[in-house]
Amino acid sequence: MPNAFYRLAQGMRLSSLGIGTYLGAPDDETDANYEAAIRAAIAGGVNVIDTSRNYRAERSEKVIARAIAGANRDELIICTKAGYEIEKRGHSLAPDFLEANLNASLQNLQIPQLDVFYLHNPETQTENFEAQIRAAFERCEQLVAQGKIRFYGLATWDAFRREANPISLHAMADIAKEIAGPRHRFRFVQLPFSLAMLEAFTKRPQRGGVSLLQAAGELGITVIGSATVYQGRLTNGLPEKLTAAFPGLETDAQRSIQFSRSTPGLAVSLVGMSTPAHVAENLKIKDVPPLCEKDYYAIYGR
Repeated sequence: MPNAFYRLAQGMRLSSLGIGTYLGAPDDETDANYEAAIRAAIAGGVNVIDTSRNYRAERSEKVIARAIAGANRDELIICTKAGYEIEKRGHSLAPDFLEANLNASLQNLQIPQLDVFYLHNPETQTENFEAQIRAAFERCEQLVAQGKIRFYGLATWDAFRREANPISLHAMADIAKEIAGPRHRFRFVQLPFSLAMLEAFTKRPQRGGVSLLQAAGELGITVIGSATVYQGRLTNGLPEKLTAAFPGLETDAQRSIQFSRSTPGLAVSLVGMSTPAHVAENLKIKDVPPLCEKDYYAIYGR
């Protein structure tokens, strides 16, 4: 695996550490902390910023708008999601609903175009799933043609990890190809991957008996890992055997990030960072190359 902090994907340069904006209270103090953290992350070389309109009642998107003011927009990869109702509890993949949410997100973010637009937890929809996906993908391709998004994808929690009836990434790509041909813009998936959630690497439920990461590689789809430190659970208390596997790193948070970003086929590891101090700690991984394949596999006992 290359030692560089950045990875090339879909013609873009992505930092292997991305900043997430999910957790936190919807208040001014949290806004201020996130804004400072995002600015620090950008200054430190992080260019992947992940959010969703429903994060912190739209405040996360609005904070990002303030934090990126003055930054070089061409160097940033801004990603958001749609699927959840804002005004009431509910979920929808209806094309008009998705488009309305995208327009609201663009307004919140104060940008004319989004780099990655995710359908948020599509597995929430269980009836006529593929028909809903087809209609959503058709609208996303139209939004690409209008210049509102560059790429679209699926941001999931358990859809690709579950044992029973996981979503087939090949089937999703087939739908995109039927709609827009080989130049379709369904090019991203996001799912949890960490020391506590290894399914994308270890399980092989995809077509042909391959893992999600292998399937994505076959299909030219970029995989983004979320929950890298499992909402703080992996920031302390790692077994001694694991800490010894990551020389040059000082904290369990750094080790957890390094594990994920060393995973073959995983482009970016997202970490929620709501203070500049968190950013500074986590960015120390830039000075330590990812694990080589041999050392990475040794963690699994192979």
